[in-house]
Amino acid sequence: MHIESTSNQRIKETNKLKQKKYRDESGLFLIEGYHLVEEAYKAGILKEVFTTSNINLDVPITYVTEEIIKYLSDVETPQNIIGVCRKLDNNTIGDKVVVLDDIQDPGNLGTIIRSCVAFNIDTIILSDNTVDLYNSKVVRGSQGLLFHSNILIKDIKNIIIELINDGYDIIGTKVDGGTNIKELDFNDKFAVVMGNEGNGVSDDILDLCTKYAHISMNPLCESLNVGVATSIILYELNK
Repeated sequence: MHIESTSNQRIKETNKLKQKKYRDESGLFLIEGYHLVEEAYKAGILKEVFTTSNINLDVPITYVTEEIIKYLSDVETPQNIIGVCRKLDNNTIGDKVVVLDDIQDPGNLGTIIRSCVAFNIDTIILSDNTVDLYNSKVVRGSQGLLFHSNILIKDIKNIIIELINDGYDIIGTKVDGGTNIKELDFNDKFAVVMGNEGNGVSDDILDLCTKYAHISMNPLCESLNVGVATSIILYELNK
């Protein structure tokens, strides 16, 4: 199929997926570029593709103009392929968990997803107020690892209580206080709680934690970016 106008109804409907409201309503989201399209295809969530080039994928392919690609894209220099994907459908919780308490920056969330994969985290749980998982900057920042991750969006207070009842260590992170992460003893089943960029982990969530940890560092540095801090903590826990 070929489409040549941005006023085409299918193109207009697809463009709406750049807004969270329509992603939530449809259960679909957009991706850009060959790498992400390939990763989504491998994960079985790629629904269809819009492109200016000949490709060989077993999904519906619509050939469009560069003008349409620019219309659907949200970057200055788009690649010539846009994918429409189904949202992930995950419900199980593994033994090694990261809980994110209201992370707001999409770049941070993308980085954390990559680090969770790198250091063998089974499950990522996002609070209801965390940045949208399907924000285009989150998707790009994860480099496609989002498609291969077990990610849930939940009321984290209730989930933490459930995890405690199931025998998990709940490790709250603080800039200071608690045990140096290098020296922390923890169960085989654990959940690390990382907090908001400006405020850290909220007090009501910290109060639920069963252990507390910090990263030992030069006192000239007051704090680390949450993406960097998460990476360091997960590296230490994975040793």
